Amino acid sequence: MPIRINKYLASMGVASRRKVDSLIASGQIKVNDVMATLGQKINPGSDKISINSKPVIDFKPTYTYLILNKPKNVLTTTRDDRGRTTVLDFVKTNQRLFPVGRLDYLSTGLVLLTNDGTLANIITHPKNHLDKTYLVTTNSPISAKILKKLATDIKLDNQKLIPSLVSIHSQLKNHTTLKITLFQGKKRQIRRMFESLGLNLLSLHRIAIGPINIGKLSPGSYRPLTKSEVGALKQSLN
Repeated sequence: MPIRINKYLASMGVASRRKVDSLIASGQIKVNDVMATLGQKINPGSDKISINSKPVIDFKPTYTYLILNKPKNVLTTTRDDRGRTTVLDFVKTNQRLFPVGRLDYLSTGLVLLTNDGTLANIITHPKNHLDKTYLVTTNSPISAKILKKLATDIKLDNQKLIPSLVSIHSQLKNHTTLKITLFQGKKRQIRRMFESLGLNLLSLHRIAIGPINIGKLSPGSYRPLTKSEVGALKQSLN
């Protein structure tokens, strides 16, 4: 399937799309020994691409995989026109990273950052249903009936949700924290689930994405994934 050359090379980790366009404009990229043009589409399976006479097939990208414990009031994006804090403001690296998926402004917890576009696309593709686990605190009364509704009986956008795993994680006199595992990724899904049942949501904290757990990572801190964690993540998507 044809794909824009800048998108293809960015997904391989060669450079950002903007940088690829710059290389094309300066005549450093060829497709089948012909100078590439801005916006050109290529067929990765058959077209031969070279950068400064070096075949792209010989290029071995270096991928970075980090997890961050996102604090509250931080955007899960690469930049913000209004100058608000983003997840990348907490990370010191020369790599061009981007967050995989989303975690809303008021929520906290696990965010995956990488420059591996292929893996990011697989993780976020709706068909893969990579599970994500959250701790959600409310001061609304939680009964067995409410737990069952949250798990199996919620409709959003006139469509019944894929069943979730819902259990009580901890309980105080006026607060209950639920552990909720989702198997689909509708925008603001948990907040909308709570709204649909009239439940007051006090905090939402993501603790796991598939086999990757946040552990004891403190708010605003990050760490690289181990090779075994990267392998487990990829295996969970097969």
